[in-house]
Amino acid sequence: MVINIGSKNSIVNQFICELRDASIQKDSMRFRRNMERIGEIFAYEISKTMEYETREVITSLGTAEMQVIKNKPVLATILRAGLPLHQGILNYLDNADNAFVSAYREHRKDDDFAIQIEYVSSPEIEKRVLILSDPMLATGQSMVSAYKALLVHGKPAHTHFVSVVASVQGVEYLKRMLPKTGTTIWVAAIDDELTAQGYIVPGLGDAGDLAFGNKV
Repeated sequence: MVINIGSKNSIVNQFICELRDASIQKDSMRFRRNMERIGEIFAYEISKTMEYETREVITSLGTAEMQVIKNKPVLATILRAGLPLHQGILNYLDNADNAFVSAYREHRKDDDFAIQIEYVSSPEIEKRVLILSDPMLATGQSMVSAYKALLVHGKPAHTHFVSVVASVQGVEYLKRMLPKTGTTIWVAAIDDELTAQGYIVPGLGDAGDLAFGNKV
């Protein structure tokens, strides 16, 4: 299942507009905050799909029965670009456990590249809800590689893949490579073009550089 939360008019499109705007991008703090706010919206929408249980809460005047999330999810992201989006999801699902994957593109000749995983820090994810976020879903290779690396720590009950801006090709790649059941793809915008170098057009640029400064 692919859910595009930007397909209908909502405040999320205002945030994406600012993420894309080259003049606003000069303010890295605002870029990070917009990513974070979109992460909060994703968390709210994903929370509707989770399993709940009844809990009694003692107030100053009596007892209230409330529906609360039954099991803590695991929030995972790909360093470093994914950190602001991850933080936004964590702001709402604030008792979640967390996982981090370090991945990079190993460039080869003729614009070819491979995704290399260097480091994974993760709790046990067996039969748990996993939310794996990366702000840009270009070719989809990073997301799939990170997911496979996390499977060393167990098979999730359900995995939500979250990206702010995706390419058509990236979405189709995930649909081909991921299990047919137990997965949901969440995006906020889908762009038509992917360059030979694997960059989304119009996209928004390098999310990691825009959030944290240019790398060497």
